[in-house]
Amino acid sequence: MNAPKPATLSARSLEMIAATPDLLAAEGESPERLASLLKARVEPGWPPGEYDRDAREYFRERLEEGGAGAAGWYVWYALQRGETGGPAVLVGAGGYFGPPGDDGSVEIGFSVMPAWRELGYATEMAGMLVGHAFADGRVQKVVAHASPGNPTSCRVLEKCGFSLVSRDETSGNNRFEVLIPPGSGPDSQQSLRRQWRRP
Repeated sequence: MNAPKPATLSARSLEMIAATPDLLAAEGESPERLASLLKARVEPGWPPGEYDRDAREYFRERLEEGGAGAAGWYVWYALQRGETGGPAVLVGAGGYFGPPGDDGSVEIGFSVMPAWRELGYATEMAGMLVGHAFADGRVQKVVAHASPGNPTSCRVLEKCGFSLVSRDETSGNNRFEVLIPPGSGPDSQQSLRRQWRRP
């Protein structure tokens, strides 16, 4: 029996593919195996940033435990579409720390490979993640954290409509939020959700 096709999100220059346990297992085996399944080039140095083996295992376990309800609420691979017939390139990863909580919030994170930074891909990824979250009626707020020492990530979040709300005293990271205003009626919520579907 074939595994279901992973969910995808598309925007101007990127396609994002939701991780599945099979994709995460392939990624653990080798970059070549992941490249084969994604039908994309995986450059040396993968994975980017803090997305390491421990994170990959954590996400794989959560997806296996959560079944169909967890699909799309963890890792997403960001592929830059190939030039006329050329292969796509895996430029980054982003996603959520899990499905919406009881308070209607989700947290996002994202990381881009060094050779692909400063080209707008992080902004496009973050916008797609916010749009995907707000398309789910349970989500009222999207949260992200960024180090004050990483002004690029802070700017990405601000471009995507996030506001700085606090600083975590333990980690020193800034907490950013974007939310659907409390008490908004269904029409207002639908309008806000639609605006995020096309970052």
